[in-house]
Amino acid sequence: MVNAFFATLARGLDDLSGAGGLSSLPALLRAAALLRGLHSQLMVLVGQLHLPPGGRWLDEYMDETARLWDACLAVKLGLAAVERYCAAASCAAAALDDWLQDPSPLSTRQVMRAISASRREAMAAEEENRALSESRIAPLSLQLDERRAADARLSGFNGFRGLLYALHNASSLLLLILAGGAVAGSPRSPSDGGADTNDDGFMSSIATLQKRMAEEAAGDDGGDGAPGMIRMQELRRARAAAEAAREEVERAAAAGGKCAVLDGAVKDKAGELKAWLEVLRAGTDGLACQLDDFLDDIVEGRKELSDLCSH
Repeated sequence: MVNAFFATLARGLDDLSGAGGLSSLPALLRAAALLRGLHSQLMVLVGQLHLPPGGRWLDEYMDETARLWDACLAVKLGLAAVERYCAAASCAAAALDDWLQDPSPLSTRQVMRAISASRREAMAAEEENRALSESRIAPLSLQLDERRAADARLSGFNGFRGLLYALHNASSLLLLILAGGAVAGSPRSPSDGGADTNDDGFMSSIATLQKRMAEEAAGDDGGDGAPGMIRMQELRRARAAAEAAREEVERAAAAGGKCAVLDGAVKDKAGELKAWLEVLRAGTDGLACQLDDFLDDIVEGRKELSDLCSH
């Protein structure tokens, strides 16, 4: 069972490395699911390790899950800001639908105001999430524990310390992926030196995923993923679609009167905006639910282990 835990961890990290962009909602959902799955598997193993009642191992578990709890709450706050953008952008999409029915100067002004409001909401979300990153996520020090897996200290408590060590390193990386997608802030590596690629087992999988994160961050430099911006791909696409719709409305208004070609361009951009908003809303809802379920798991796990020690 212990070997199965490490195999699941390595396979999950490898699958994430080979997925699409790490800032896409499917990748973020996969990262959250892996985080929850590893914790659940650890809880199953605890009952088989014949741990002594109480002691340092329980303190170490409580410390680790407290860190996970705080990080997940911070990511949830970041998602709430994205959801507020969705609400504002949905008003812009509704205004575009009204314009298509009645492309009057009044409707044009309403569209412009609605899209400007969604733009301000996006900027507010990034400012809010940037502060969140600095105040709530940075202090958590989501760094890797760089002891080698063969370290004798990690065999303590019948192997529990080694399992917790693996969970700590994997969760640090997964939480940075989640924070990088949903919370504004400068992308940073979870370790100054990086994981040792010569280490056996899951640490090589961690090193591969670290490299992938660094490559994506480097590719974002200087573009719309500059430091301080929310990197979630679907959010970027929705914002771009809103701006494109605004440009088409301006072009149609400047031409005056009805024009099938220009009206069709507005309709296409409005449809694109609504499609991305639907994806964004469903994805952020799903991610928030995953994190809620994980927080419930943590509460149950802490209670279960406390009860185990009391008996």
